[in-house]
Amino acid sequence: MSTERNLRRTVLPNGLIVLTERMEHLRSVAMGVWIKSGSRCEPAETNGISHFVEHMVFKGTRSRSAQLIAREMDSIGGNLDAFTGKETICFNVKSLGEHVPIALDILADIVLNPTFASTDIERERGVILEEIKIDEDNPDVLVHELFTQSFWKDHPLGKPILGTTATVGRLDQEKLFDYHGGRFLGSNMIFSAAGNLDHDQFVASVAEKFAALCLGQAVPEEHAPEASARILLRNKKALEQVQICMGVPSPPITDGNRYTTLILNTVLGGGMSSRLFQTIREERGMVYSIYSDLNPYRDTGTLCIFAGTSAGKAIEVVDLILAEMKKLKDEPLSNEELTRAKDQVKGNILMGLESSNSRMANLARQEMYFQQFFTVDEIIARVDAVDAAGVQAMARRLFDPERIAVTLLGRLDGIKLNRKRIVC
Repeated sequence: MSTERNLRRTVLPNGLIVLTERMEHLRSVAMGVWIKSGSRCEPAETNGISHFVEHMVFKGTRSRSAQLIAREMDSIGGNLDAFTGKETICFNVKSLGEHVPIALDILADIVLNPTFASTDIERERGVILEEIKIDEDNPDVLVHELFTQSFWKDHPLGKPILGTTATVGRLDQEKLFDYHGGRFLGSNMIFSAAGNLDHDQFVASVAEKFAALCLGQAVPEEHAPEASARILLRNKKALEQVQICMGVPSPPITDGNRYTTLILNTVLGGGMSSRLFQTIREERGMVYSIYSDLNPYRDTGTLCIFAGTSAGKAIEVVDLILAEMKKLKDEPLSNEELTRAKDQVKGNILMGLESSNSRMANLARQEMYFQQFFTVDEIIARVDAVDAAGVQAMARRLFDPERIAVTLLGRLDGIKLNRKRIVC
C-alpha cells in the first residue's frame, strides 16, 4: 500500500477495520479503538453522553474491577487512556511488544464489556460535574465554548463535549447501555496499531478478542450546520482580562484546498513568527497570548483567533486582527514568508509522526475521513504546491466581514461592538 510506511489494512467479518504500521525499530506497540461517534452525534437531551461513556468503561467490566484494570496495566508498565472529541471517541493503550496480549485483552474488555454499575455512575457523575466547573473557571476554555455554542447555534457541533450540568445530571444506566449498544458496532469502529508487530498475527488476535462485536448499522449522519456570525458580549467581572475569540467558517477536513488553509492559518497566527504574534504582541505589547487555530470537521470547519487583553485595549486588538485579515486579502505573500510557513507546516507534520502513538492516530484519522493513506511524500508535495495566489484567494473567501463571529468575555466595562466595526 505504501513503500514508505509499512501499512496494512484488513476488514473483519463484523465490519471492524484493523490497520497496522510495522515499526521494527521500536520495542513498544500503540493501539487504539476509534468509535466514529462523538458529541456532535448526540441529541440535545443527552449532550455529554459520549464523554460519560468514555469515563465509565474504566470503572469496571464483567470480569475486571476498576482497581484490577489499573493494577494489570501498571504491572506491565503500560499506559491506558481515552478521549472524546466532536466526531470520535478513542480508547488507546501502549505497552512493550511482549505485553501486547495483556494490553489487547484489557482494551477489548473495557470497550466491549462495561457494566455501567449504578453506584459507579453516581460517583463518576460527580467527577464530570467537577470537570465542567474547571472549564467554566478557565477563561480560555470558556470563551471558546461560548464562541462555539454561538457559532454553531442549535446544532450538536456547538454543544460542549462534556455536556452541561443539566444533561449530565439526567444520564442513567439505561441511556448509557442504549448509547453503547447503538454506537459500539463493527461498522462504526476502527482498530489501529503502530509499533513492533506482525500484521497477520495481530489481526488474528484482534479478531479473537472482538469476535462478540456486532456488525450493526452505522448511525445516519446528521446535516452539516449553518454558521451564525453573531457578536456575543459576555460580562464576567471576576476576570482581569477580556478574552477575545473571532472566527469564520473554514473548509472541511477533506477539502482539496486544505493545505492552502493550513498555510494561511500559519501565516496569520500559527506561531511566534506569525503576523498576529509579531504585530500585536511583539510590536505593540498589547497581549501575552494570541494565536489562530483551525478546527476542521467532516463537513465544515472553523478558523478561530484567540487573544487576551485588558478591557481598555480589547476593541483596538479586534481592529488590529481585522487589519491583518484585510492585509492577507489585499496583498500576496512574499516568497520568503510563504517558504517559511511551508517549512513550519512540513516540520510540524514530520515531527508529529515520530511516535507510535501519533502514527496510530494518523492511521485511524486517514481511514475515518479519507478511506485512503497519503504518504509523507504526497503530503509534502501538496504543501509545496501551495502558492501565494492560492493563499490570497483563500483569505478573500474566508475573511468575509458578514461571516465573522466575535465573542468577548470578561469585565467588559461598557465595551460596545457592533457589526459596522467588523470591516476587513
